[in-house]
Amino acid sequence: MEALRETDPAYIGAHALLARLGAGGMGQVYLGRSPGGRLVAVKVIRDEITGHPEALARFRREAETVRAVRSAYTANLIDASLAAPPFWLATEYVAGPTLGNAIGARGALPPQTCRRLGAALAEGLASVHAYGVTHRDLKPQNVILGVQGPQLIDFGIARGVGATALTQDGQAPGTPGYTAPEVLLGGETGAAADVFALGATLAYAATGRPPFGTGVASTVGYRAVHEPVDVAGVEPGLAALIEACVAKDPAARPDPAELIRRCDVRDALVDDPVYVALGALGEPVPLHEMRTQGPGYPYVPTQSVGPVVPARKAGRRVGLRAAGGTAVLVALSLAAWKLLPLDGTGGREGGARSGGAAGASTSAPQSPAASAGSGAATPAASKGSVKPPAQYIEGNQISHYFWKPSTDPDMAAHGQGQCNQPAEQKAPGADMQTSTAVSGKSVAIDMRIKYGDMSQTRPEPYYVSVAVRSPHDTDPETGMPFKVDNKSVGFTSKPVDIYGKWPSGEFLTLRYPEDFAEHVGGRTYPGVPLANDPGDWTLVFYHVEDDPTKYTSINCSGFRVG
Repeated sequence: MEALRETDPAYIGAHALLARLGAGGMGQVYLGRSPGGRLVAVKVIRDEITGHPEALARFRREAETVRAVRSAYTANLIDASLAAPPFWLATEYVAGPTLGNAIGARGALPPQTCRRLGAALAEGLASVHAYGVTHRDLKPQNVILGVQGPQLIDFGIARGVGATALTQDGQAPGTPGYTAPEVLLGGETGAAADVFALGATLAYAATGRPPFGTGVASTVGYRAVHEPVDVAGVEPGLAALIEACVAKDPAARPDPAELIRRCDVRDALVDDPVYVALGALGEPVPLHEMRTQGPGYPYVPTQSVGPVVPARKAGRRVGLRAAGGTAVLVALSLAAWKLLPLDGTGGREGGARSGGAAGASTSAPQSPAASAGSGAATPAASKGSVKPPAQYIEGNQISHYFWKPSTDPDMAAHGQGQCNQPAEQKAPGADMQTSTAVSGKSVAIDMRIKYGDMSQTRPEPYYVSVAVRSPHDTDPETGMPFKVDNKSVGFTSKPVDIYGKWPSGEFLTLRYPEDFAEHVGGRTYPGVPLANDPGDWTLVFYHVEDDPTKYTSINCSGFRVG
């Protein structure tokens, strides 16, 4: 959830807008308040696609589908405007994190929780199918873990009986890894395709891994058609149930009623302590803004308080916020949280991880070299109002930077290489210089901003945090990599004033892993050993503002391990 921007409207229709919930392929989603005070999720189609007939047809189909399906497992339609721009629809606001974000943050679910979740989702599908509608895009990011049970969202490509397809030639609907083989091969989709997607979703919940691996869409689709689902390590009975759901032949899959029977659920999902605890991974609603928004009130958007928890494990860093908009309205008791199959701090035994509230000062230990970066005796800085940032930066972004060594063998032998894209912002000064030196179990990272005249008055503080990212995403419990490209921000250093050595012009030196940790949702994860993941590691240098969630890349580098 994000604050409204200056360019955002105050109202959509009669609904007062309170915050941004996220963005989907069709447009922006807002948290809104109806005239009667009800919370709604308002999806507004993007201006640039309002003239696209296919996009408009899909948007109208979504509104019609949501209006037709009145189920306890779907967010009900409240209002819509489909006749003229801006096109929008408002649905009931469902509180809770998406299944994708929850698994990404906490890891795989226990077998019994998976069975309870599977039975609830199967009941939801049965309810939707009873209206003659197939969802066609069931996946972890389209399931919200609500207080009363899971909710299905995003019916943008759902189909009713007799409806025509809205996909372009040569394109299959749905999401790679969750789309049934018969759909990928161009056949008719039906209720059995939703069961396939449910089985793939359960596989993800049970393993914490994409059900058919990662890669380009065609590769993942090929695996879904020809290869078995990944259920390695899953309890045998649950694995057999998942495999039945994702059978290549749609006729061999159980229908939702049979799936519910085979889940053999004896207790309510909302009484499952693991399911209840996952609610803490959502975002609180900005209640103060909700009370004061409207005519006669000066509304100043603020960031909501609470952790935004991105996906942490393999293949789950693809999105921080779902298009349907999610949040948590209820507080979770500490007792319920401790019922999770982790220690009380959410970390490894012996205090390897330290828990803390969002915004707490939690950082990795600092080496003397790193400490010297911000505390060296130097000439007074020029007058300014630059505030020192927090003791860490929050891992709330997806990183698209990847470093590769030079294709020239001689240059590669000396650690030369390049990143796949330029930095977002130019570093100040005449030049930013960085270097790395791998030695045994650690790597020294040097940086400075070079000025032609070092005798001038010291510039205002300019805080930089370095992010170190291993080639592959890692399991926070073991520190070992998955075979999935790492798209997290990574392990970051405490922000340091890069002018801390002024006017000597010496390099500031940080050491990985000693000076680095990953900070996600108020929790701290220590840097993994270099030896755990040989390959090409990426370094991104970020300019950090006084908010730990606001940082911009100014340089990219890397080094090779092994």
